[in-house]
Amino acid sequence: MKNSKFVIDRLSRLFEQGIVSSKDLKNELFTILKSKRDELVFKLKLTSKDEFEVLSKRVENLEKKIEKIKIKKKTKFKQAKKS
Repeated sequence: MKNSKFVIDRLSRLFEQGIVSSKDLKNELFTILKSKRDELVFKLKLTSKDEFEVLSKRVENLEKKIEKIKIKKKTKFKQAKKS
């Protein structure tokens, strides 16, 4: 219940601040969820802080590579219109 109140409180603040575009909302939701994930990992003491930072940087790099590959796939298959 406490976690859901936290997320709802964050979302209500976003709407109060006037975030209108869906990309802004998506980015804010991702940052909120990432922060909650980080808090959970630290509470469970699954890894040390240094290990966690290294692993999170690795994951971020992999996510960036995946996005680049997705963009390349989309642009690779576009064809010119025939007249």
